[in-house]
Amino acid sequence: MLLVQFLLLKKPNFAHHKKYLMKKHNFNAGPAVLPASVLEKAAQSVLELDGIGLSLLEISHRSAQFSAIMDQAVQIVKDLLHLGDAYEVLFLTGGASSQFFMVPLNLLGPNEKACYVDSGTWASKAIKEAGRYGKVEVIASSKAAGYTHIPKNYAIPSDAKYLHLTSNNTIYGTQYHAFPETEVPLVSDMSSDIMSRPVDVRPFGLIYAGAQKNIGPAGTTLVIVRKDMLGTIERDIPSMLDYRNHASNNSLYNTAPVFPIYVSLLTLQWIRDLGGLDAMEKRNRAKQELLYSEIDANPLFKGRCVPEDRSWMNVAFDATNPELEAEFLATCKAAGIEGIKGHRSAGGFRASIYNALELESVQVLVDVMRDFAAKKG
Repeated sequence: MLLVQFLLLKKPNFAHHKKYLMKKHNFNAGPAVLPASVLEKAAQSVLELDGIGLSLLEISHRSAQFSAIMDQAVQIVKDLLHLGDAYEVLFLTGGASSQFFMVPLNLLGPNEKACYVDSGTWASKAIKEAGRYGKVEVIASSKAAGYTHIPKNYAIPSDAKYLHLTSNNTIYGTQYHAFPETEVPLVSDMSSDIMSRPVDVRPFGLIYAGAQKNIGPAGTTLVIVRKDMLGTIERDIPSMLDYRNHASNNSLYNTAPVFPIYVSLLTLQWIRDLGGLDAMEKRNRAKQELLYSEIDANPLFKGRCVPEDRSWMNVAFDATNPELEAEFLATCKAAGIEGIKGHRSAGGFRASIYNALELESVQVLVDVMRDFAAKKG
């Protein structure tokens, strides 16, 4: 109680505690690393938001202060992705997994067909949910190959209402580096590579992304939807699941997740101030080139996916000698490296190198890999 009273009476100077904000090298797949400056501002806002005498956690979602936060967040998304008036930008709840059913619920009529590409676990889950609301055709899959590549060279039926893709596969470490060319509107789960590179949004009817990889903490989901995709089906949609209700109320149809949206705003401002998506692409290119080069050169490790489809966000790799896996993980932990263990369904290793992870952290991992090979190779 005394500590709380002290904090309320005297605002802490977080600038003196940066070393505590970035104690370790965070390679977690999500919730993931956030910029140190964002953590500082977010921490301060919990005590008091912008000198208003109230914590961010105490203000109304309909207050002038939060309306300004929401407006700024929406505008920065539009600016970074060069969105015109044809698109709505929403901040919703329920994670990307809720979008697996909200997308077909809003876009796909019972007698209409949507096409899906099965490129990993999350794509597979989206396919299952979509089948509840309309006809689903899986036009390509890499499941038989262990999801180690992005499916290619498939026909896209012209009568499809939309084509659903998962732009980056966090578990298996694959990523679209070019999207299919088609007149059919694209719908994409971009949870793990949103805002990591420039994207031409014109082919997309809808993009959704959980915030907890590149744009904020868990608790809010970004949805970008083309206005002409809405209201095209006859279905009684529950009010909270109808995109139109959220769009007409500036994502404030119900109590919004105030803190996650505010932290997302801070992260979006950080991206903008560093130079936008061109700068993010340059930053992310340097990190992935450094790490993949080491994996390919180091005799104790091997990449898991085909080189042309390797993810820039989630680097999946294995030990050439599985008996050394536990020892390598222990060595990483001793070096302050967190989150390297692969997903439970895939095993091996996975280094998630999202926007906010610094190149220096990747260099630490590379140095540990080199030292490990020198001792064990």
